[in-house]
Amino acid sequence: METLANWDGGGPGPWVLLFPLVWAAVVIGVVTVLRRTVWRGRRGPRRAVEDPRPTGDAPLAVLGRRFASGEIDEDEYWRRLSVLDEQFGRAGKGGAV
Repeated sequence: METLANWDGGGPGPWVLLFPLVWAAVVIGVVTVLRRTVWRGRRGPRRAVEDPRPTGDAPLAVLGRRFASGEIDEDEYWRRLSVLDEQFGRAGKGGAV
């Protein structure tokens, strides 16, 4: 142990430079783990990109289900969709937002 502490009799050897690197790795690892677990809870889960497709009881979803089930024909679908586009401000006939 004495030979490691006194390199060529003049003090610590170059292995001393390894300790700051080890501590830096530990600190970075701890911060990474905290960011992914504890600190994430403060701002809530990351939000995924919102799905543009209508869901639930939204008017466009109901219209799409009725068209898919055959309750209304294509002409009726496009006529009602144009009214909904005007009312809810959707852009384009294809339903792109």
